[in-house]
Order: sequence, then structure tokens, then C-alpha cells
Amino acid sequence: MTTIAKLIAVTIDCADPKAMAEFYAKILGFEVQHVEDDYAAVGDGTTSLYFQRIPERTPAAWPGPGKQFHFDVRVPDVDKAVEEYLALGATKPGFQPGGENWTVIADPEGHLIDVCPERS
Repeated sequence: MTTIAKLIAVTIDCADPKAMAEFYAKILGFEVQHVEDDYAAVGDGTTSLYFQRIPERTPAAWPGPGKQFHFDVRVPDVDKAVEEYLALGATKPGFQPGGENWTVIADPEGHLIDVCPERS
């Protein structure tokens, strides 16, 4: 039998943990739990995202094989959410494979997020 683990957090490498924590706190409705120069954390009491400073980190090209992960989020209005996230510092890559199903954005440091509509 395999011991079942409970996932408590995901740590994301970035150049500016504070800025990343502020961005994700706003788009996910999480609280900023901790901030220092090399490390920051956000969460909702159940799920946490940690941000670890790696000054030389560069984002993977999109599209391309260097992407290691991406987030999927659900929102009531994709167009409105994308507009708000862009105002917070996200970018919208030209390559959009989701068609009507989702919109790809990149957070301020280039990590990809698929912004998906709520299921009907």
C-alpha cells in the first residue's frame, strides 16, 4: 500500500516573490500569508502557493517544450477576468490553443495560466 500524502502547497520559482504573491492573492482571492525578499506565501487556509526567489530564472518560451506546468482557473466571465489580470501585470501570448474553451495568459514572470469559463 502506498502512503497517501496531502498536498499542502506548490512552490513557484520567481525573481520577485512579493510581486508574485500580490498578483496571485488578487486573482485567487487568497491572503498574503508571508513576505520577505527571498520567499512569500499566499493561501486560503486550505491551499497555499509559495514563491521562492531565483534571480536568474527565465520564463519558458510559449509555445515550446520548456513549459513545466501551468494553472487552470475557472471564472464567471473569461473576457472580464483576462482584462483585469492584464491590468495587474499579466500578458496574453499570441498563441491561443483553447479557442472558445479557455484563454492563455502569463503571470508577471511568464508562468502560464489557462483562464476557463465556469461549467454550465
